[in-house]
Amino acid sequence: MEPLYEGKAKRMWATDDPMTLRMEFKNDATAFNGEKKASFENKGRLNNAISTLIYGMLEKEGVPTHFVRQIDETNVEVRRVEILMVEVIVRNFSAGSFCKRTGFAEGVAFSEPVIEFSYKSDELGDPLINDDYIREMKLATPEDLAFLRASALKVNRLLGGFFERCGLRLVDFKLEFGRLVFDPSVIVLADEISPDGCRLWDLKTGEKMDKDRFRRDLGNVMEAYEEVLKRVKEEVGR
Repeated sequence: MEPLYEGKAKRMWATDDPMTLRMEFKNDATAFNGEKKASFENKGRLNNAISTLIYGMLEKEGVPTHFVRQIDETNVEVRRVEILMVEVIVRNFSAGSFCKRTGFAEGVAFSEPVIEFSYKSDELGDPLINDDYIREMKLATPEDLAFLRASALKVNRLLGGFFERCGLRLVDFKLEFGRLVFDPSVIVLADEISPDGCRLWDLKTGEKMDKDRFRRDLGNVMEAYEEVLKRVKEEVGR
């Protein structure tokens, strides 16, 4: 198969079907815009399994995604999309860069979800942008932006309840969207949903169960991912 793209955590491969791609989850981990790097055995397998189960749940709840099927432990087949260069970040509690920018203490519950947009650019460090930036940079139409916001809030409601049943607090997460190449009028959820892109805290202990364990050198990174997968499997199986 022809390699099309390699990012920090995944590779994309062409398939015999021009409308689908193979997405491979890598064992690589990065943080702070690629300044910190490591590799963890089984990371690709764990993220693939978690994301596959969550995407299946979201599809059943009426959220269109690029997911087609799981191929093996580290690969999935996805519909081919043109990724929008606008990442959507949903925050339910203060954490991470929000605290650095505002001086908020970590773990403050917001009265309503906070929505942020960032420009998908590794070279620029994925800077925050607003509706006016998006308009002038021609990254999305106002109608597209309204759809992204509404979709992100719907996903947040679904994921928040789902993870709560898993004994986890959904602190914040990022989403990517893309246009179907065979029907650009259709925008679907793309990329992945895993502890790499979600902050998840244990409801009872407050323990971090996500990539912050790698960012902050807390140790037991894959043990936390394994525990998240175990709980997600149990909830999906109910």
